Amino acid sequence: MSFDGAKVRQFLIQTKLFRELCAQTALFLTQIKNISIFISNFAAEYIIIYNMEKKNRFITANYQLYSVVDGKKELEEQTSEEHPFQFITGFGISLDAFEQNIIGLENGSDFDFSLQPSDAFGEYIPEGVHKLAKETFTVNGHFDNENIYEGAVITLMDNEEHRFMAKVVKIEDDGVTVDTNHPLAGKILNFKGKVIENRDATDEEIKHLIKHLTGGCNGCGHHHGEGCESCGDGCGHNEEGCGCGHCH
Repeated sequence: MSFDGAKVRQFLIQTKLFRELCAQTALFLTQIKNISIFISNFAAEYIIIYNMEKKNRFITANYQLYSVVDGKKELEEQTSEEHPFQFITGFGISLDAFEQNIIGLENGSDFDFSLQPSDAFGEYIPEGVHKLAKETFTVNGHFDNENIYEGAVITLMDNEEHRFMAKVVKIEDDGVTVDTNHPLAGKILNFKGKVIENRDATDEEIKHLIKHLTGGCNGCGHHHGEGCESCGDGCGHNEEGCGCGHCH
């Protein structure tokens, strides 16, 4: 027995069941499209809201930074009216806890807050002190007395070529003792100062900062003028350059 395919298809098209099936399929596809549009719109709105909440701020502030040990305060660093601390939030220029404390302050607001070591540079780790062979610091067969001296902050490199800072603690005949702990490790930090300016960072300022962070700029980053120096990467004004608790 043979079947005529054309007649069979014509018969199915004419049936009510097939027409209802087509209608339901079309409705289902429409619903899927509407759901897709809804999800797309929701995602777009979320991204917009997220970016608004995370908008980078350009902050200018003057401050004094004190370390507190056993209740005694010692001035570690301070800015001046001529050279205030300027930075853009969200790029790790300053301590996260520092940003959180001043990001909501208006222009002209005073601040006075303290950070525990856990929110600053961590606890002091004795294992961070190492004694290195003097040969490590030789240049052309001679010990580098010009750059390696007690109290000097130097740059070292580990076996994986990671760079880090260390302070020369002691120089002896059999080696050089260095401390890789941050100078303010284990200390409570007290910040006192005033917010001079707090506003949204412009696209141009963010581009300058990114250029600076990726090696395209040199210099301190204060707004002394045009060019790379206005990247917004504030630096401290002491020899160790601890800009707002963000030592390099």
